[in-house]
Amino acid sequence: MTHPVYTEITASISELKKNPMAVVNAGEGFPIAVLNRNKPAFYCVPADVYEAILERLDDQELTRLVESRRAEPGIPVNLDDL
Repeated sequence: MTHPVYTEITASISELKKNPMAVVNAGEGFPIAVLNRNKPAFYCVPADVYEAILERLDDQELTRLVESRRAEPGIPVNLDDL
């Protein structure tokens, strides 16, 4: 049975156990698929990439919130009253 792998770089669990930082460095900043019996078990993602993913997810959620509120009626405000 085949399994999709969403990165070009893979490593085995054994390689990761032997030398975790060598596996991370082999990815040269890109995610690495860690395989267990030739099946992806998890992805090892560098911290800066993970942070960027979280930022994009947060931006998407904020965009959805803005879009959902766009149809709500506004409250008229007079700038002189502020």
